[in-house]
Amino acid sequence: MKVTVINECGFKESILGFSLSYNTSLERSESLLPKYAFGIPGENKFLESIVIWVDVNAPLFFWTEFDTYRVGITKQSESTMHTLKKSKLTNENFENTISEPFLHHLNNLIDLDASVDYIKSMLPSGFLQRRIVSMNYKCLQNIYNQRHNHRLPQWLYFCTEMLHNIEHPEFIVNKKP
Repeated sequence: MKVTVINECGFKESILGFSLSYNTSLERSESLLPKYAFGIPGENKFLESIVIWVDVNAPLFFWTEFDTYRVGITKQSESTMHTLKKSKLTNENFENTISEPFLHHLNNLIDLDASVDYIKSMLPSGFLQRRIVSMNYKCLQNIYNQRHNHRLPQWLYFCTEMLHNIEHPEFIVNKKP
C-alpha cells in the first residue's frame, strides 16, 4: 500500500471565511481555528474549505471499506476493465504474495483472452488498485476518528501517512484531553 498527498489548498480561504463568521481579523481567526476544529458541530465548517488530493495504491479489501466514505469525497480509479489485460500480473500487483501457480493461472487467463469480468472475478481482494482521492479536512477528520485504531493495519498506515504529510494535522487530531 502506498499513500501520497499530491496537493492541498484552501487554508487561507478557510481563514477568511471563518473571520467573516466571527467578525474578527485573519490573524486572530488563524489562532482560533484549532479550538473550533473540534468544537460544536457546525463550528468546524471551515474544515470543508481545506481540500487535499491523495494518490493511494491499496488493496481491493481496503477500497471496499473506504467506499463507506462518500459525502465530500471524490475518487478516480485505475480501471481494471481497461488495464487488467495490458500486461502480465506479478506479485507487485498484490498487497501480499500470492502463490506462483495461482499467478500463472491468472496470467494464462490473460493470455487466453478470457473475458475481463471473469478475470476480475478471479482476482484476490489483495489486488492493488490505484485511486486519486479528493476530500476535505472535515472528511479526513471523520475518517481518522473512525479508523485510526482499526484492526486492519492498512487503516493505521493510511491515517499515519495522512497525518505525517498534510499541512495542518492539528485539525485532524485533537491533542487536548
